[in-house]
Amino acid sequence: MDTKATVYDYHERTKHHPKRYAASLGYMDWATQPDPFRRYEGTALIRLPLSSEEASPTYAELFQTDTSPRPLSLETLSQLLQYALGLAAWKSIGNDSWALRCNASSGNLHPTEGTVVLPPISGISKQSIIAHYAPKEHALEILASFDTSFWETVPQGTFFVGLSSVLWREAWKYGERAFRYTQLDAGHARQAIAISARLSAWQTQQINTIKHHELDQLFGLDQTGRFIKEEKEISDMLLLISSSSVPAIDFSSLLKDLPNQHNGRANQLSHGHHYWEAIELVERATATDSLMQTSMNIVKERYIDNGDNAKTLILKRRSAQAMDFGRTHISKHGFLQLLSSVEAPLGSVENTADLILFVHDIEALESGLYIFVRNPEHLARLKVLMRDDFEWKEIELNLYLLEPGEMKNQAKFISCSQDIAGDGAFSLGMLCEFEPQIEAYGPNRYKELYWECGSIGQQLYLEATSLKLSATGIGCYLDDVMHRMLGLQNNEFQVLYHFTIGRAIVDFRLNTQPPYLPNKQ
Repeated sequence: MDTKATVYDYHERTKHHPKRYAASLGYMDWATQPDPFRRYEGTALIRLPLSSEEASPTYAELFQTDTSPRPLSLETLSQLLQYALGLAAWKSIGNDSWALRCNASSGNLHPTEGTVVLPPISGISKQSIIAHYAPKEHALEILASFDTSFWETVPQGTFFVGLSSVLWREAWKYGERAFRYTQLDAGHARQAIAISARLSAWQTQQINTIKHHELDQLFGLDQTGRFIKEEKEISDMLLLISSSSVPAIDFSSLLKDLPNQHNGRANQLSHGHHYWEAIELVERATATDSLMQTSMNIVKERYIDNGDNAKTLILKRRSAQAMDFGRTHISKHGFLQLLSSVEAPLGSVENTADLILFVHDIEALESGLYIFVRNPEHLARLKVLMRDDFEWKEIELNLYLLEPGEMKNQAKFISCSQDIAGDGAFSLGMLCEFEPQIEAYGPNRYKELYWECGSIGQQLYLEATSLKLSATGIGCYLDDVMHRMLGLQNNEFQVLYHFTIGRAIVDFRLNTQPPYLPNKQ
């Protein structure tokens, strides 16, 4: 199989067009809606202590570099998982209720699963363990317990969080385009982990010294008999959490010491399924051993500090369902803070995405189409590839006005005629260097580009919340209409995610409850 060609074919066939959206069922089969919570039957369950009452830094303090790291313990591990992958609230209307989580997800479907690889920790286990995180119970399900000398090769307090995706959860609603959304969600989760790690002043790195099939072995995903065939998980990434940066790691001793069989069988999420061959093909094509190594630390200090309690702010993050077009105005200062929060670190591989901005109502900025160039090395090429009549007027560092004028209608139309894209202060598309990245690094880079976009989206959610604003990720957009508007005529750059920020209309019909009431655990 030509894996790169498969990736390009998948991306092309899952584009939305004005008169033809990507293939899906076209209706919601509520009888087969997947259970949003994976559990492993036959495993020991270790409930984790809630850390809501513990002291918390302010949100701005998370980005300071002179804070002393806390030691790894039952409490600090619990805190990381609670504010990265745990529940944020329960919502209800009438007899219906559903959970919201700290990590954003397309359609609140949550395909991303978390697995931890831990050294012996008092209160958890005297042995090393691999455990699945169960967010509804805020607990660990022990998949494997074993002894290993691996931890002697890494700094004390180091541990790992793995992310994997249940593709069926997204495919149930979104059909063939769902693979894109699972990878965006993985990026959201990755950034949520990096931010939650900062509560203990820990650093986060994405590991590239472990192969894809070794991730499957570590997570137990190669033991296919433990899963319903239609609900298999695919391994995505392994994140290292530590008090300091860690050089390349040799995982051979850890993998050698794993037991032959993990504990537990995954619960069945749906009683009916629809097979999407395009998803199966792109999943196989991207299951390669080329992974980038990325530092997930965001250490840029904030110039706006509202004194917000970091934990409280993380739990307040929401996806707006509608924007109040009568209250769109935001300050230029806040707008620049939002852009600053997603600047790419120098030397980082996380700099493929530049932001195309539809500015509607921002103080001291005229309405129009702008670009925020996260990677200055793209600037010269973009000027050649994009429309000749663009102005490229520099407003601030790396922020350029391309075309002045009212952009609300264009923003709405491109975002599948969704009002939310034009009713906020601004919306944006994440324009990624595309074909050169996949050609240079292999087909797995396709997933990593979406991880970068999802990470940007998660950060924008938190920054908007800190500024008393609201945000929403938009996965439904007309891919090539956007490209034509920019003058792009090839695959050198592609838009992979849209986003909007403004002031949400609050639905007062909904009741909100805390995430971990006794009857919800």
